[in-house]
Amino acid sequence: MGQCAVLVLYRQDVHATMHVLLHSPRFDVSRELEVDVVDMTHDGRGVARVNGKAVFVAGALPGERVRMLVEVRKKHFDEGRTLEVLQAAADRVVPKCPHFGRCGGCTLQHLQAESQIVVKQRVLQENLERIGHVQAERWLSPLTDQPWGYRRKARLGVKYVAKKGMALVGFRETNPRFLAELQRCEVLVPAVGERIGELATLVQSLDAREHIAQIEVASGDAQTVLVFRHLQPLSSSDRERLQAFAQATGLGIMLQSGGVDSVETLWPEVIALDFRIPAYDITLKFQPLDFVQVNAGMNQRMIDLALQLLDPQREDRILDLFCGLGNFTLPIARRAATVVGVEGDAGLVQRARANAALNGLPNAEFYAADLRQDVRAEPWVKGGFNKLLLDPPRSGADAVIPQLPLEGVQRIVYVSCHPASLARDAGVLVRDYGFQLKAAGVMDMFPHTGHVESIALFER
Repeated sequence: MGQCAVLVLYRQDVHATMHVLLHSPRFDVSRELEVDVVDMTHDGRGVARVNGKAVFVAGALPGERVRMLVEVRKKHFDEGRTLEVLQAAADRVVPKCPHFGRCGGCTLQHLQAESQIVVKQRVLQENLERIGHVQAERWLSPLTDQPWGYRRKARLGVKYVAKKGMALVGFRETNPRFLAELQRCEVLVPAVGERIGELATLVQSLDAREHIAQIEVASGDAQTVLVFRHLQPLSSSDRERLQAFAQATGLGIMLQSGGVDSVETLWPEVIALDFRIPAYDITLKFQPLDFVQVNAGMNQRMIDLALQLLDPQREDRILDLFCGLGNFTLPIARRAATVVGVEGDAGLVQRARANAALNGLPNAEFYAADLRQDVRAEPWVKGGFNKLLLDPPRSGADAVIPQLPLEGVQRIVYVSCHPASLARDAGVLVRDYGFQLKAAGVMDMFPHTGHVESIALFER
């Protein structure tokens, strides 16, 4: 599609979505500006400058001139959204999702996928330099996979709007106080993404429609499950409606009335979620509320890259911190003498041990430990290791790094879901422990979002 056609379609879309706002009595035309966009924030908003003041513009791309509405004025910056694209960037595309711009699940669908990953690499590079004061000796080629229908784990919000007599199922709007009214989602696995409207209709039909808080989505290689969180007991007729929906769609249905231990199966009688890692002949079984990497295709590629960088050998004893179900641990165990996985969630550790037994890997050991606390007396710390893999949550690994006997460690692979914490920890490893940042790169685990997944290699 040519640039002119894209621009026309985009203008039509913006005009349609902004019609209500433009005709609102609260709309103030004096808050409109024409701006030139010169940069992009980490969350996908365009950056312009007006009289030296930064202006963040949702829906705008670098190199564009847009007409925007200023919605928030602050001392050092303003915030707003695009009303009309006057001059489009060459890499602008028409968003595939009709809910783009209202739903807050994706913020980059108007930017072609090839350019999204370039933006994310720049975010990582800037964080390493600004926060960690380090630079990678080389940049790894960005990892990408299918950009649509990739999301196998999600938590969908649910809200019954009594005044309208309708239920909403989906993600938060760009204004997080509201739940977006969705009919479909292009990034969820199709078994669920194509049925968002049906799920809303289902919730609306329930006696407990005002007491359904959320729906957890979990998809394995062969089965997809929905976990309905309900705040009051369900009637027998509600259970029947949910079971009929499950039988008609082939989706598994589970119910959750309280904590994790309250989850029960509604239909079918047996729900068994798992996924394969074929390159290492590994099968990982998991439960619907367990953490797994949301993007199955990217997970395979990420494991390959992590093991390529870690280079496990038959004589190696390797430590894998924040190991979860053994996503990295078990593939490593196929090649190393011993690998020790440590995870804070005792349930995940239990399932990791079961997965090691399932795959015939007695050289994979697992321990439960809160890695934010003092772990220096733990037996796995005293065991010694020569290579380390880190895959921490957003907060990073700064609490555990100073507690580790790193003197004998020659190589560290750090997988990160937050570039700022990676940058901070990279600075510590280089400055305080004598490592070099040999390589870094980004992985598009969440296409069309501002989320930056990255990987880094440190060596003595």
